[in-house]
Amino acid sequence: MRYPIFLVSLLLLVQSCVLKQAQKSFDKGEFDRAIALYEKKLTEEDPVINFQIAEAYRKSNRLKVAGPYYSAAMKAHSSEESLPYYYAKSLKANQLYDEAQEVLENYVTRAVADRRFRELAQYELDNLSDLQVIEETPNYFRIKNLEELNTPRAEYSPVYKNGLLYFTSNRLSQKIYLVTGTPFTDIFSVKTRGANVNMQTLQLLDPMINNEDTNEGSVAISPDGNSIIFAKGNTGKATGNTEVNLYFTRFRNGQWLEPRPLSINDPDAWDSTPALTPDGNTLYFSSTREGGFGGADIYSAQLNRRGRWVDVKNLGPQINTSGEEVFPFVGGDGKLYFSSDGHAGFGNLDLFVASRERGKVKVQNLGEPMNSESDDFGLYQFDLTRGFFTSNRPGGKGDDDIYTFVNDDPDLKIVNYYLEGVTVTTDNGGKEIILPNTKVALVSENGEVVEESFTGEDGVFKFRVYAEENYDLIGEKTDYFTTRQPFSTMGKSVDRTTLTDFITNVNFESKIMMERIVIEKPIVLNNIYYDLDKANIRPDAAIVLDSLVEIMNDNPEIYVELGSHTDARADDDYNMDLSFRRARSAVQYMIRNGVTPERITAKGYGETKLIIQNARNEDEHQVNRRTEFKVLRYNPRREPEYDQEEGFVPIEEGTVIQDDGESDEYDRFFD
Repeated sequence: MRYPIFLVSLLLLVQSCVLKQAQKSFDKGEFDRAIALYEKKLTEEDPVINFQIAEAYRKSNRLKVAGPYYSAAMKAHSSEESLPYYYAKSLKANQLYDEAQEVLENYVTRAVADRRFRELAQYELDNLSDLQVIEETPNYFRIKNLEELNTPRAEYSPVYKNGLLYFTSNRLSQKIYLVTGTPFTDIFSVKTRGANVNMQTLQLLDPMINNEDTNEGSVAISPDGNSIIFAKGNTGKATGNTEVNLYFTRFRNGQWLEPRPLSINDPDAWDSTPALTPDGNTLYFSSTREGGFGGADIYSAQLNRRGRWVDVKNLGPQINTSGEEVFPFVGGDGKLYFSSDGHAGFGNLDLFVASRERGKVKVQNLGEPMNSESDDFGLYQFDLTRGFFTSNRPGGKGDDDIYTFVNDDPDLKIVNYYLEGVTVTTDNGGKEIILPNTKVALVSENGEVVEESFTGEDGVFKFRVYAEENYDLIGEKTDYFTTRQPFSTMGKSVDRTTLTDFITNVNFESKIMMERIVIEKPIVLNNIYYDLDKANIRPDAAIVLDSLVEIMNDNPEIYVELGSHTDARADDDYNMDLSFRRARSAVQYMIRNGVTPERITAKGYGETKLIIQNARNEDEHQVNRRTEFKVLRYNPRREPEYDQEEGFVPIEEGTVIQDDGESDEYDRFFD
């Protein structure tokens, strides 16, 4: 009688061990192994294991397959609050839109529903209601599977440069990645003329880039083709996928140098899918770092004059959603293309384009046939009418396939608006000279930084601007006043109906005058007038003081004195008191408008610092009656002499670095 009891106990122990191993694999992100272990103990009525299997499929980008397990967990009355939302997402991924809508509608009306998931569910309902509009919107795309290149395994994320098509694939790897159960990926190149690939030239990139123990992902290539940024990680040694980071390397002396991680990587996040603008000065990438809007968000970073990526910015809620936004690309038309499962679409990742119209960002689904019920992502424009993208839709060679597309829109006319300018200052003699190495930002009317640039030795900056918008150009440089200058394209748009050329470029010019910060140097504020014997701020004076408030806000490192001067037509004591009251009145006005009191001091000089001695007429007295400000203290924000993370030592202007052919610590990212 003991043996059956012993066997039952042993069986229960084995079952418990299997479930513990499954959960351990799930927690480590080894989802394919977790699924296999859970399947051994699965029964149709088990809500917990069904839900865990469904989650493992979802987290390993197999949402379609997750559907039946979510359904079984629902029927078994699972208590997981997120279950209805993810079940509806899986139904949508399988094009069961009516069923998905029914699940979501039932969920959002539940009084006990979790607020966060209820909001996500309502967002998905709104997206489903937009689906018919997307399906009915005409487009002129034609697509074709690039059959000669694709295999039953995965080929994705195509990028073209200098006659070579770069892409990522697991076509040759034998080592299995435990998250998805598929082989590790590498980066390949092949010679191509448009869509005509020469398969005899297919090759893996250098072993310095590809490593059999890691996944090498998407790649971005510099304008000259000699530098690349690529995603790398997923060795399986770390929990989850946070070890995925961006690396860069340069081709020098006939070989690729050892890749180095970018300083903008977040050690606790997934950083991947890089893309460079055509000029190479802006990097777009996707990241799961804290502070985003949901899953993976798209961010931008700028290349400064020392070749480092700085000013990482989230692209905001117009682009990013509670879902996944990945695989950005900026084409020659200045539009941002990306993939998302959070915007209104067909179910999984869809291709979208974001354009700017009168200061607002408009996101549009590219529609069918570019999009399907499967994952559609990784778009790259060969030119403004043709390109490549990736899809794992039915009818392909197997896993992810690379497709070509052509846009036959007969009304496709591109108008590009550009603003080119130069940063200048004056020398000791007052002569205008170029001011190099200056940061310039293009800021929209609502304060959004549209684009940033770092000028070179020529002081030149260039931005893409958009029709019918107002901007500020803001120049920043250590030891100079941050300067704000307005620019507008209002009333300067080209009538597209009159255009005959496919591409029309409209160029504007500007100049930013930067003034050096000199301690104790008085700067006269023009047009600050007071009524006779009074110290109140008149409306005309307020306009000038508002500009000074803006200067103080733009230059948080300066501490200033606001000084008031009178003419000599009253006694000394009266003039001293009047000038102080006027200076104090101006300072109080600025404090009321946001200037920190510690940063500004009022001082009255009376008639002690006359510009014109023995003034004889009203014009000369007016010259003496003036308000000035001067910088008393300046705490500049300077770059550190040594960057602990990258071992970077800033280069003093004029320093010559000898190229030893090996080290690239002191070079710009792009030579």
